[in-house]
Amino acid sequence: MVTGATGFIGRELCLHLASQGHVVHALCRSENHPLFPSHINICLFKGDILDPQSIHNAMKGCAQVYHTAALAKLWTKDASDFFEVNVIGTRNVLEASLANKVKRVVHTSTCGVWGPTLKYPVSENDPRIAGFPIPYERTKFLAELEVKAACAKGLDTVIVNPSRVYGKGPVTESNTVGKMVSAYVKGRWRINPAGGKQVSNYAYLDDVVRGHVAAMEKGISGERYILGGEDISYDRFFRQIGEAAGRNYRLVNVSATTIKWYSRIEWLKTTLTGLPPFLLPEFADRLRFDQRYSSQKAMRDLGYTITPFDKGIRDTVYYIQSTSHV
Repeated sequence: MVTGATGFIGRELCLHLASQGHVVHALCRSENHPLFPSHINICLFKGDILDPQSIHNAMKGCAQVYHTAALAKLWTKDASDFFEVNVIGTRNVLEASLANKVKRVVHTSTCGVWGPTLKYPVSENDPRIAGFPIPYERTKFLAELEVKAACAKGLDTVIVNPSRVYGKGPVTESNTVGKMVSAYVKGRWRINPAGGKQVSNYAYLDDVVRGHVAAMEKGISGERYILGGEDISYDRFFRQIGEAAGRNYRLVNVSATTIKWYSRIEWLKTTLTGLPPFLLPEFADRLRFDQRYSSQKAMRDLGYTITPFDKGIRDTVYYIQSTSHV
């Protein structure tokens, strides 16, 4: 069973598992979702992780559960939605897994549970150095506590923590890297955040999907594994997109301070109108810190491999160009 079957990771995971001969029970809120993965081995089960009975129905007969569903947005009108989906929804999936006696659950978390980093890449046993101003990161951390509690009750669980995932797939609201790549390729992206020096970790989608399967097959129960890639600055990020696309646009360096002031204007707009913000202050603050993560544990225990960023971004750009007629 796979929750979040229409998500950026979940969709590709369903297709990968189906292509390997597995029968996949894919939980989806709509029977006509345009991004539902189509394959003879994928069975659609209409439901929601906030509806326990629909989870039980989809899970019947399944030995393995991949829980990829999450609310991965910048903002929602009702902030409690993050807790409902990411924490209560995870609890529902775990309780159903215990009741159905599944062999293992792989829970998709995020490197956001560690948040900003200082000088060196963070690994699984390192503590978080800052608070949780971003609801998504806070509730994904709380979801991990739910997974650990279920593991203590006897459920075989493994947590995987992807970093910033990019690759060949639909450019959706939650696919933030894909949106940036698409905007640049189309000539609609003109800024270089934080002067281009801030560094983040970028994980190729195909690597992340294989990492999920490896966690199911080889992961140690109760452990978590960072599924990351290379640490890349914004300078290199946009330069390599331009090289892959054959379109090198001149970008304007915008400081973190300027972006913070703009984010306050966006916050005021959202507060007064209820319209979605382009950026919020807590995300602008993140530009003052790097986000460097180490995948050494996953490489050692799971055989996880990292696609070089230059190859991965070339494939991503080609996919976007071929599907959007750029």
